[in-house]
Amino acid sequence: MGVLNVTPDSFSDGGRFAEPEVAAAYAQGLIESGADILDVGGESTRPGATPVDVATEVERVVPVIVALASRYDVPLSIDTTKAEVAAAAIDAGAQIVNDVSGGLFDPAIASVADQAGAAYVCGHVRGASIGEVHAGENDELTFDDVLNDLAERLAALPPGLRKRTILDPCLGFGKRTPLNLELTRRAGELAASLFCPVLIGASRKRFLAEVGGPLAKDVRRRDDATVGVSLAAVAAGAHVVRVHDVARTASALRAFEAVASATASPRVEPTVVGAEGS
Repeated sequence: MGVLNVTPDSFSDGGRFAEPEVAAAYAQGLIESGADILDVGGESTRPGATPVDVATEVERVVPVIVALASRYDVPLSIDTTKAEVAAAAIDAGAQIVNDVSGGLFDPAIASVADQAGAAYVCGHVRGASIGEVHAGENDELTFDDVLNDLAERLAALPPGLRKRTILDPCLGFGKRTPLNLELTRRAGELAASLFCPVLIGASRKRFLAEVGGPLAKDVRRRDDATVGVSLAAVAAGAHVVRVHDVARTASALRAFEAVASATASPRVEPTVVGAEGS
């Protein structure tokens, strides 16, 4: 899943792709690099970001989605927590609703996705707004808490939508580094427990500065650390990785999958030289 932010204040690429034609040209590069899904967002969810209203968000994302839908066949995802924005994006050509709040911020968003036949990415946060989520990094939150919260949100979805739902534990959203790492390492367990595919989105996030070495202190130089976590997520059983640098991640995944799927060579038994009778 390639990230296409059309916000002026995104933490790593704010303002670069706000114009539909610029966004469409960038999207072509993402697709050629290996993106299977394009995720379009019109409101930043970084810590300290200024919330935007429905009209502003719709004004940002709809022209871009229209431009993408008219040019490309890849599925388009709308990254939003608002039902009205999701509805407008679906009308413009989006087929997936990516809601980091899992319906907490706007419960009507699940109905919008359900009635449209869209897929739904159900995220995990705790709080009534992005501001609350980031203000409350929780040392006590555990893997089981995330699993149980997602199970409850999944059970509350319309039955038909559950079959089209992907779960996102939302690394970095009110979660400390140890839990982010555990959620990545146990992505397959989360999927198996809840019978849903799992998305891992580590791309350029703050916790990478703690685990990615000196270069990762700079948000602009976290793509290699992102690749590492993404490969670990896939190895652990994740089904989707959401990244900014598609080319670097896709290349690494191709090499990883080539090794993982390689046919094992027949084992050659060693010859013991100097054994009795030789």
